[in-house]
Amino acid sequence: MGSFSLMHWVIVLVLVIILFGTKKLRNAGSDFGAFLKGFKKEITDDDDKSEIINEEVIKPEKTASDSN
Repeated sequence: MGSFSLMHWVIVLVLVIILFGTKKLRNAGSDFGAFLKGFKKEITDDDDKSEIINEEVIKPEKTASDSN
């Protein structure tokens, strides 16, 4: 009963290819890759933005009311 053998995985792969076709699988793969690329970009952008925000909190700019 335990885990699936290699033959089971081959049969599942063949069935998936038959049901969805290679074009849909290729499109799904490229869409997933684009999602990961965009997600990684947003994560690194958020890190850059948080560093800028932290620097502004540490070194606030002088305003007109500070000079009084």
